[in-house]
Amino acid sequence: MLKEIPDILSPDAVKLMMEMGHGDTLLIADGNYPATTNNPRVIRADGHKLTDLLDAVLKLFPLDRVVDAPVTLMSTGNNTKPPVWKQFEEIVERHEGGVQFGQLDRYPFYDAGAKAAGIIQSGDRALFGNIMLQKGAL
Repeated sequence: MLKEIPDILSPDAVKLMMEMGHGDTLLIADGNYPATTNNPRVIRADGHKLTDLLDAVLKLFPLDRVVDAPVTLMSTGNNTKPPVWKQFEEIVERHEGGVQFGQLDRYPFYDAGAKAAGIIQSGDRALFGNIMLQKGAL
């Protein structure tokens, strides 16, 4: 065991984040996201909420401050804002204040997810609960 690594993060999740370089992306996906058909590196986190995973990841993961929007959400396509997005914004603000969020439509988001270093997939049923993080440098 190591100190200060949140218990919710599996060894595979921590290894994935350690192997990533600045500019690489990590997708935290809801249970509806087609992860295994989209990216060969999927780490299951069934039984965990998206917000708990995001909070744990951001304790270890610096966001890229060189780009305009190091956080990307999957657009709903109709300008609605799912409830989970407010929670995402609060968690990101707490860990990485002042960060901008971007959005991608569904299929461009899938394309970006395919290029991500990996996906941590929860079993959470929150609609549009997919959040992509771009890693920065310390």
